[in-house]
Amino acid sequence: MKTLVKTFAAAALIAVSTFAMAAEGPGSKSAKANVNLSTADFALEHYVAVTTEGESTGVEQLFAADFNQKVQASNAQSHSREAVVKSLKKQKGEKLNCAVSTEILEESADYMVAKVTLKFENFTKTDLVTLEREGNNWKVSKSINSYK
Repeated sequence: MKTLVKTFAAAALIAVSTFAMAAEGPGSKSAKANVNLSTADFALEHYVAVTTEGESTGVEQLFAADFNQKVQASNAQSHSREAVVKSLKKQKGEKLNCAVSTEILEESADYMVAKVTLKFENFTKTDLVTLEREGNNWKVSKSINSYK
């Protein structure tokens, strides 16, 4: 009798957990996923993953509300947060064929400036990234790109 009760309890538990997972649906966890941006290093690492490896999780979370990107080229350009986020979302899953190096130029308790260098076959892109602490998270507040 005890074995029969244990068997029914186990079957009920399996059924309930299966229905709970099915109700959740595929991909619903990734839509709610938060990225750990508790340190400047984590935020910088995620920025590099977003810009070079096509990572799309937490893109909105990564950039400050007043984020601005400037591109220093023959015709200087400036891009808003919305334009950059939209562009990065379109690049989901696309990995750039380049060597990446990062160097922290300046760092304090609430502020970091890093140099991200992307070395492609025929040119080099240098990205000066400013990160700032907002509450418990770090956000990218500015990006200045130049090409050689």
